[in-house]
Amino acid sequence: MTDAVAYVVMGFPRLSESFISNEMLLLESFGMRLRVFAIKAGDAGIAHGSLRAPVVYLPRLSSLSGTSLPAWLRANLGACWPAHRRLLARRPLAWLRTGASALAMSWRYRKGPLGPPRKVFIKEFLQAGVIAEQVLAAGDVSQLHGHFCHGATTITWFASRLTGLPFSFTAHAKDIYQADQNPGDLLARKLRAARFVATCTDANRQHLEGRRDVHSCGVHTVYHGLDTAFFAPRRTPVAAVVGQDGPARAGEGFDAGAVQPPRILAVGRFVEKKGLRHLVDACAMARDGGHRFRCTLLGEDGPELPAIRAAIVRHALQDQVEIRGPVTHAELRELYAAATIFVLPCLIAGDGDRDGIPNVLAEAMAMGLPVVTTAVSGIPEIVDEGRNGLIVPPADAAALARCISQLLGDPALRRRLGAAARQTICERFDSRRTTLALQALFLGAGAGATPHDAHDVDCQAAEA
Repeated sequence: MTDAVAYVVMGFPRLSESFISNEMLLLESFGMRLRVFAIKAGDAGIAHGSLRAPVVYLPRLSSLSGTSLPAWLRANLGACWPAHRRLLARRPLAWLRTGASALAMSWRYRKGPLGPPRKVFIKEFLQAGVIAEQVLAAGDVSQLHGHFCHGATTITWFASRLTGLPFSFTAHAKDIYQADQNPGDLLARKLRAARFVATCTDANRQHLEGRRDVHSCGVHTVYHGLDTAFFAPRRTPVAAVVGQDGPARAGEGFDAGAVQPPRILAVGRFVEKKGLRHLVDACAMARDGGHRFRCTLLGEDGPELPAIRAAIVRHALQDQVEIRGPVTHAELRELYAAATIFVLPCLIAGDGDRDGIPNVLAEAMAMGLPVVTTAVSGIPEIVDEGRNGLIVPPADAAALARCISQLLGDPALRRRLGAAARQTICERFDSRRTTLALQALFLGAGAGATPHDAHDVDCQAAEA
């Protein structure tokens, strides 16, 4: 393929969205050319890795909150106007029509009949113009692709209209289900306008295809794959990791009476949909049932963190449950390798937010860990109850405690579930396979394309 695909992402690179970086790297390794447009800067200290694609960061614009549109334009228009001036000269009708659409959307999607216009669409039109001007100047882009179907895809859609190039997008989780992410019929309009849509779970695909207001766009399940060579079990014990007090073996842990207790690991941002408060309650029940363990809750700060801390204190679990901030993927791999059980009790939050298939769940399974989780959203597509993991009802601390206690007391069960978990990831979620399916969509081969040139996946444990 000689033409490039222009990726539009909210921020790049981001530790929590490493699957996007990995997707780009693999597409390049398959011979595709990319250009990357980042609306915001990425996480500090995170490198682009070996990505060859040029990365363009859009001008930094101020917040729309608490200001009028004229005042905001006076402060920000200058950063975008040079690109828009060139774009207006090159494609005047497209510029006028797209700008008029942005104005109309500001009015159409206002909050209530008496609400003010949504200024965000004007901001996204300005950002799209910067992308469109550079895409046309480069002359080598054949398609635009947005990640997440909220603002990033709105910008991608505007840029598509400004350039006359087709666009596609990847829909994920809350960007699909939360109404404020796409008010009114906005998501349906994006679905109808896109060349194709990829989404990370089959549950998402069925939800999107089941909408009565969508008739034309093809929606395809493309799982977020992972590097099964990097996330792999080890045959030899690993060294103790920072913040822990002894080595362990992935998927095995320690039996009762050993020097160090088994380790429970949970990874996820401290938000309602991760269900971590219920895990703390389950830990208290397991402790009261006589089980020895240490539990690590690892993730980015979020609104649930104060309640989680309070639950730890309420149950007097300070010596058994620790909270840690985010770590690099190399450090996270060490934590998986030192863990005995991985637990992620996801639920659907009160505002509709939910996970698709959590990447950390797939990583833990690839490491050969037995997992305990819930049947929320796309999780049943990866975890089969009793075969490669255990599933409990959402927000059910007692059921969670029973499964944790069962695994803590049964090393053979842990080994069996962990081995089956690893096999599942290698067969269905290896990134070299899933990214080939996405490449087929970009090349126009459609969902029925068979990635016959996919690399063979070695499901045996990698040496340390």
